[in-house]
Amino acid sequence: MSDIAGEMMQPSRAEIAAAGDSAIALAAQQVTGGEWDAIIGSFDEVCQEQMHAFASTRWPGVSQEPVVFQRGGTVVGGALVMIQPLPVGMGRMAVVKWAPMLASASAPDAEALRLAMVDSLAKDYSEKRGMMLSVLLHASASEINKGYVALRQRGFVRGSTLLFPNRYVVRLRISDDELRRSFHQTWRRQLNKAEKSGLEFARAEPEGIETFKTLYAAMTERKQFPDHSAYETLDALMALDEPLRPELFFVRHEGEIVAGALVFKAGKRAVYLYGATNDKALPLRAGYFLHWHVIRWLRDHTRAEWYDLGGTDGFQGLHQFKAGMVGTAGVIRPVPPVLNYATSPWAWFIGTAAFTARDILQHTRRHIDALRSTKARPDQEPYVWDESFK
Repeated sequence: MSDIAGEMMQPSRAEIAAAGDSAIALAAQQVTGGEWDAIIGSFDEVCQEQMHAFASTRWPGVSQEPVVFQRGGTVVGGALVMIQPLPVGMGRMAVVKWAPMLASASAPDAEALRLAMVDSLAKDYSEKRGMMLSVLLHASASEINKGYVALRQRGFVRGSTLLFPNRYVVRLRISDDELRRSFHQTWRRQLNKAEKSGLEFARAEPEGIETFKTLYAAMTERKQFPDHSAYETLDALMALDEPLRPELFFVRHEGEIVAGALVFKAGKRAVYLYGATNDKALPLRAGYFLHWHVIRWLRDHTRAEWYDLGGTDGFQGLHQFKAGMVGTAGVIRPVPPVLNYATSPWAWFIGTAAFTARDILQHTRRHIDALRSTKARPDQEPYVWDESFK
């Protein structure tokens, strides 16, 4: 944690950010990690990667600077800024992943507020502190990612793109009948069979996480999928208080747990974090049964409007399963490229070089793993981002 965490930023950091036809005055305040996690629990756009409890475990060598934005004394959003040191002391860069987050995504000037927050961050981290600011936005439920367009117009430059950026998002605020009609025919047929298999669904208490871990370990060994997830953060997530603590669900057959899921439920977008099955789950179609009931539970017990199933890591089988569940009511949208901004030529050079080196290293590792490993290999073509699509 930075030694200035928890202190109010100097008055010069309260920026006036141009957004649309009006100017939005935002006051920026840096808070502690604990304060940050307590504040963002009520945000519409909260996500696990923006939680201090998650980020400090996932990226222990990176310092965290949680920044809260207020307008007229009311919190309107914020961003957990990660300060990444670059090799051999060449400098630092500021990374913002899945943010800035809005406290109210339905505010009439929501996108203008997002741009105002980004503008404040750009002025602080790039113009004043001489870093490159790197922002990765969420996949948008809308066809055009307005946040991406606004940042490009603000002067941010397109950077790295994920190999498989598509995210599969189920619409929650519809009836059971509408949900079932939305599913692709094959997915609906598999669900019908699962419902005749004597399966039982239940929400579990947090203490059940050890049972889930056992199930997950057995599954990854059986399926031989390479695990690029943040599984090491599981204990930190389950130690959180409501509403940030994920929900745990199990499916049983004749008293035996055959499938489980861990789901982040805070905010307007619930997220499927981890799933696990045993070797009996496939013939029972337990995965279909599990997700059907998770969808209904989220709709009936949370304020979430969407259920984000995540991506596929390049596996066509996962694409077919998730696309069938998304159906006609949900959406499949790509995470946009990273957007970078710097006013210092040196910060731009070393920041861009660092991203390029990281991309080359990650792609090389994946290629070597595919050649040497017995694990399953991706069978989807990498996604090509079309800038005209936004």
